[in-house]
Formats: sequence, C-alpha cells, structure tokens
Amino acid sequence: MTQNVWLITGAGRGMGLDIAKAVLAAGQKVVATGRNPEQAAKALGKSEDLLVVALDVTKPDAARAAVTAAVDRFGRVDVLVNNAASFYAGYFEELTPEQIERQLAVSLVGPMNVTRAVLPVMRKQRSGHIISISSSAGLAAGFDFVSAYAASKFGLEGWMESLHAEVSPFGIHTTVVNPGFFRTELLTEQSTNYAAPSIKDYDERRTQQLAFWKSQNGKQTGDPAKLARALITIAGQVPPPRRFIAGSDAIVTAEAKIAELQQQINSNRELSSSLAHEK
Repeated sequence: MTQNVWLITGAGRGMGLDIAKAVLAAGQKVVATGRNPEQAAKALGKSEDLLVVALDVTKPDAARAAVTAAVDRFGRVDVLVNNAASFYAGYFEELTPEQIERQLAVSLVGPMNVTRAVLPVMRKQRSGHIISISSSAGLAAGFDFVSAYAASKFGLEGWMESLHAEVSPFGIHTTVVNPGFFRTELLTEQSTNYAAPSIKDYDERRTQQLAFWKSQNGKQTGDPAKLARALITIAGQVPPPRRFIAGSDAIVTAEAKIAELQQQINSNRELSSSLAHEK
C-alpha cells in the first residue's frame, strides 16, 4: 500500500481524532491539526508517521503554515480531510448575525482556507484528494434549529461540486461525505452553541428542540471509528466517489430528498418546460 500523507483538520477530538487514529493504524502518515495541538498529541501518542500542528481554520495564514509544515516534514500532501466544524443551533430569527458569521467561518470558509493552501501542493504533484465532511443537513434540512448549520453545509457542497470541475484536470479528486447521526462530539457543550431565547412565539417549540438536541448527545447510532475506516476505503478507490452517503439513516434522508425533488419536478413539469423563447 502506498504510504499517503493525510492532513486532517479538527483532529484533536471527535471525528477528526478517529480519522487520524484509523489512518495511522493503516500505516499511513498523518498531519493532525487543531486549535489545541497538545490535546491531539496526547490522544494520538508519538509516531514517526505523525506530525501535530496548531491550526485555526478560520485564519488563512495558519492554514498556509500548516501545509508548509506538512510538506517540510513529509514532502507532500495526498489527502486533505476538511473535518473541523461547529454547530450554532437555534431558530434563524434568534441566532445573531455574529453567530451565523462564526458558523460560516468555521464550517464553510474554514475548509476553503485550508484547501486554498493545499491546492498548490497538489497541483504540483498532479495528484491529490480533497475530502470534505458535510452532513445529512447538507442534503435535506427541513427541520427546526439547523438553519445556520445547514447554510454552511449547503454552501460547502456547492463549493465542492464546482471545485471538482476546476481541479480534476490536475489529477485532484474531491469527495463530499454526508454522515447521518454519528456519536461524535458535535453535540457536546464544546461544539454546540445555542441561540439565546428572545422571541416568545418560539418558546414552546424551542423548549422541545433544546430537550431533543441535548438528549441526543452520546446516543447517536453511527460509529465514528467505522466511518473513519470507511474514509480510508473510499480514498483507496480508483476513482474515489464524488459523494459518500455515510450511514443507513443518511441513505434514508438522501432517498427521501431525491423523491421529493422528483415530485416537485413532476408537479410543474409542463409549466417549467414552457419557458423558452418562441421559435
């Protein structure tokens, strides 16, 4: 097996840590990045195949420095995993503009910053694989409390689809991963920020939503260690998939979205098809 170099964001805990552990166990090299490098180093231990680097994905200079450190140590970057994320939960009207900006900064602009830093390396190599962790909420988000999070994930997916067209001529592959409900640290107090109650009309539903989201932490059915190993599998496929729906619940969500889109197309097919200029 080729000993690829993986650069993983948000590798200090949660899903990113699981991915880093799985890649190391598979005998490949890891550049584990995060805002708390000491935490990542302690969790991953010492290895000649491991480099731990501080990285706040919202800072372009930090992204460039992390990529430089990776190349200085290992000579290349073969796989980038855009995993770092946050969750600003709440009704859109109650989320502040600052909270929405922070959501987009971490979950959308952050992956852009790191990818922009790594692309010159991959173009020079004429090879590489960019994996961005989205969500089922990046496919279908017709439920309460996720408007900011879904906006970041829908944006991530649109960007990744267009990026594929731009970089595939250089031998660079892209994959969007849509996990369902996995038992990560996304719903912990360190990762989830709730909007402050401010509008009485939402009081009853807000109470129910807060109870639901807080009750789900630690009860998600998906196993992040298995997802981490699945990423290694798809990274080894030739070519790798442009999208990976991760989890049986995510498949149900994706298939329901496909059915809904087809229904919406069919309901106004004649009207939609009548909009061209007359010949």
